[in-house]
Amino acid sequence: MTLERQRIPLLEVDATPLRVPELVAELTRYVQDGSTRTILGHNLHSVTLTLADDGFRNLYEQSDIVLLDGAPVLWLWGRTGNADGPVMDYRLGSTDWLPALDQVQGLERIAVVGAGAEANAGAVARLKAIVPRAAVAGFPGEGWNADLEVAALQWLQGEQPQLVLLGLGMPLQEEVLQRRLAELPPAVYCAVGGAIEQLAGVQKLAPRWLGRLGLEWAWRLLVHPRRVAYRVFGEPWVLLWLLARKRLNRGK
Repeated sequence: MTLERQRIPLLEVDATPLRVPELVAELTRYVQDGSTRTILGHNLHSVTLTLADDGFRNLYEQSDIVLLDGAPVLWLWGRTGNADGPVMDYRLGSTDWLPALDQVQGLERIAVVGAGAEANAGAVARLKAIVPRAAVAGFPGEGWNADLEVAALQWLQGEQPQLVLLGLGMPLQEEVLQRRLAELPPAVYCAVGGAIEQLAGVQKLAPRWLGRLGLEWAWRLLVHPRRVAYRVFGEPWVLLWLLARKRLNRGK
């Protein structure tokens, strides 16, 4: 069964609007099914990459779930007229649903790939506390290169996890999925970005009230100015240009 996608007005992309209980239900189904699945998320950065890169777009189009992972994307989805039922007043980022993994039935093997050794170990320890019945193993991803990618692939084939949290940052984690998904062992692969560091407590989360105001970008800019400055001040102009080009090409 494929979940229904909904078009996000103005952004020219589709997503799978889910709340935590609904995502938990899907994860349970995927784990019990035992096949390869992918779960991604859409924010303005991913939308820009989707419009600019064919491989990135194909990965998103073929993914099983694309969560509403950015406040602007959530707000624009609300304009579809499909935002009925319980209100989604907050984006569904990885750190919103990871604490609910204990509710996923049949989940016994989890792999954490990415971040530095300290953060990876911290996230593994936190997940063991969240899901005590599950075996949780970690593979740090700092300094990712071709050799490390091959080693990670071999490690995953040995671990045979049911759920893989891939936190290499965007777009590297998506590029790895594009290159390696066919070779990876069957599992649910979730692109979680910086959630490994956040889960470990190495990176602080923005206060919830800032998220509801759509101001998490200001928190990230304050905490990690070099990392996010371009995404805050430069990339929106690239996105506007890509959207305008797409509309012009459609009109020809």
